[in-house]
Amino acid sequence: MGLLGDEVAFARALTAQENESVMALGSRRRYAADDHLLTEGDRSRHVVIILRGWVTVSVSTDRGNTRLILGLRGPGELLGEMAALDSHPRSATVRALGPIEAQVIGGDAFRRFLAMHPRVGSLVMRQLTFRLRSADQERSALASLTVLQRLASRLDELSRAEPSGPYGPAAPGAPRSGAVVHLAQDELAATVGATREAVAKALRLLRSQRVVRTGNRLVEILDPALLALLAHGHAEAEHPGGQRE
Repeated sequence: MGLLGDEVAFARALTAQENESVMALGSRRRYAADDHLLTEGDRSRHVVIILRGWVTVSVSTDRGNTRLILGLRGPGELLGEMAALDSHPRSATVRALGPIEAQVIGGDAFRRFLAMHPRVGSLVMRQLTFRLRSADQERSALASLTVLQRLASRLDELSRAEPSGPYGPAAPGAPRSGAVVHLAQDELAATVGATREAVAKALRLLRSQRVVRTGNRLVEILDPALLALLAHGHAEAEHPGGQRE
């Protein structure tokens, strides 16, 4: 499972000239926290390049109004390219976690640019392939892992990230004791495809084993080594309660 991904952000993979040319295709726009940059099912065709801030990428589930968060995207990331290329409805919703600044480029202009710049087109296809595989892995984890394992894996991933963004963006490092993940329980539930109640139960178990400490919109990692073991299923027998949801 992985929300942050390990591919190089689209804009950072461009040469200086390519970056300047791509940005010239569109215009800068600001979004407030919780604004939708893209909406699942919508038939818009524009693409978005994040310049500042972080967003969630989520899809609807079969549990009423609940959503599954598939990714966290930050500066340099390209979003919305699938609908721009294949003219199908948007496959996911992109929501601002805080104030966002982004470059918005029309789908027609973006497609023409890719046709004239095959190297950039190959970067887009590589990104698409990576994200589709990552999404498949996320969905597979829902069927094969317990809520406890999925939650431990998510906390382990986010606590390893370098703290240069609100959720620690791109570069994973070694497990860090004292690392803090700033997510509410309902947001954590959306990142692991579980109910808030199931996540609350798993957090109680982690607290009882002094693996984490929780507060208002935060989870502090106290024992990163044990969290990593739980994330990979090795300690489940010693710490029962990993219910499926």
